[in-house]
Amino acid sequence: MNKLKAIALVVLVCGLGACEKKEPVAAKPAETPADTSGSKRVIVPADSPKLQQIRVAAVEEREVAVDQVVAPGKIDVNPTRVSKVTLPVTGKIVSTAVRIGDTVTQGQVLLLLESSEADLATAAALQADASLIQVKAALIKAQSDYDRAKDLYAGMAVAKKDVLAAEATLAQARAAVDQADAAKSQATARLELLGLKEHVFRQRIEVRAPISGKVLDMSAIPGEYRNDASAPVMTIADLTSVWVVSEVPESSIRMIEKGERLEVELTAWPDRTFPAKVTRIADAVDPTTRTVKVYAELLNPKEQLRPEMYGRIRHIDSSRKMAAIPPGAVIQDEKQMVVYREVTAGTFEPVAVTLGNPAGTLVGVLTGLKPGDRIVVDGAMLLKSF
Repeated sequence: MNKLKAIALVVLVCGLGACEKKEPVAAKPAETPADTSGSKRVIVPADSPKLQQIRVAAVEEREVAVDQVVAPGKIDVNPTRVSKVTLPVTGKIVSTAVRIGDTVTQGQVLLLLESSEADLATAAALQADASLIQVKAALIKAQSDYDRAKDLYAGMAVAKKDVLAAEATLAQARAAVDQADAAKSQATARLELLGLKEHVFRQRIEVRAPISGKVLDMSAIPGEYRNDASAPVMTIADLTSVWVVSEVPESSIRMIEKGERLEVELTAWPDRTFPAKVTRIADAVDPTTRTVKVYAELLNPKEQLRPEMYGRIRHIDSSRKMAAIPPGAVIQDEKQMVVYREVTAGTFEPVAVTLGNPAGTLVGVLTGLKPGDRIVVDGAMLLKSF
């Protein structure tokens, strides 16, 4: 009986021992959470040539736009610096001195014109000269007659009415001189306007550039007779100042005001931005596109910006400081944007990020990184292939 009790006691102790050994095994999974980030870490051996192709840099902090307006735009001529050249009179175009694309200076001769108006203006000036001489002679005679009549009246040799008649004649002679002098001034001004000399017939009219700039358009042909002086023969624009015209959505126009600064990005200059100043905002909304036209002026001293160049405008309404990284550091991983962060030398881990707006050559990061983090800025695709 005692042997049976001893055997039972040994079995019980062994059973209890077995249970104590199994308990920590069952609890182990609960005490060790899954380390998903660690499982995705990429370790590049120190002697791997790929490590030499990977460049790491610290995340910067930049002022990044939070609320901004981005809209398509195109370059146009500045309407305050463009001239439609017309002929001063009708006539025949004898020759042209410029071509499309030429740069001209104010006052430069553009073309020569033959016109009957030139001879008419010269003749009118000669007639005005002759009339002025004639009425001046009449004034001298009227003044002499008046003086003589006054003397005779003082000697009681003529009646008062003779003096009054001489005075009236003198007044008419003076008025005639004033009219002739005005006609002479008008005829002279006409000659100056046409660039003609006095007393010379069969002169050719020189059409000169009203402003300095570049010839954008030209329809004048030598030998052609133009009977419509209001039709432009040439377009000259000063391209040292141009406009960018943009159609801003109705929902965003509240963020832009006259006098504010814009940034202009052009397809022709992908790595540059150009500052512009808002000079005009349209008063009405386009009923079809639901946009409002915004006009901004750009200084263009080197004339690099040409009319009809396409691009876009960017206006920052508000901004804040945040992490900013090069766009090349970001890669697409399944359904999210990923950046590889350096854990230790040669060890990297993918971090999901939410990108914000551009900040110059960098792009803002809303979530996932903070300034000072070291990330892979070049060679991230090599890590993705591990």
